[in-house]
Amino acid sequence: MKGDRRPTTLDTSARLGTRADDVYAALIEAHRGLLHEESARLNARLVLMLANHIGDAAVVLDAIARARAGVTHGRE
Repeated sequence: MKGDRRPTTLDTSARLGTRADDVYAALIEAHRGLLHEESARLNARLVLMLANHIGDAAVVLDAIARARAGVTHGRE
């Protein structure tokens, strides 16, 4: 779209302001009582919804790579 000024790089700065704790609490609560498989499905659905909202494949792919690097502890 003309005039669209979406960032083309992943912004990892804190952007939720005073609502960060509310978002974290809601995320934890959304998982309460779910089986492991249900929790994984919830995470996948949420990630896909947010990826669609971001709308920039390069940013989403960068986020995926950074998130993966943070959990593999150097394993391939």
